[in-house]
Amino acid sequence: METLLLSSPAQLPAHLKSLRKTRKLTQAQLAKRLGIGQPRLADIEKHPETVSTAQLLDLLAALGVEVLLRVKPTSPPGETRSRGQW
Repeated sequence: METLLLSSPAQLPAHLKSLRKTRKLTQAQLAKRLGIGQPRLADIEKHPETVSTAQLLDLLAALGVEVLLRVKPTSPPGETRSRGQW
């Protein structure tokens, strides 16, 4: 079982495309499974931030992927980690 680490939003487009290609699916084939057009899927692969969480989970399910949330080890006191913008 392959594990992909997603630690920043910038990684998601490459992961989505890689998962689709690993499953030997064209954008048109995956789009058909999701009930959307190929141009919309292409846009989602480039800009996944344009979809809701539910839509993203549907896309991942269509790719045969499940989401696992894992707690990170804590940082030493005083160390800060960069975070996404809120």
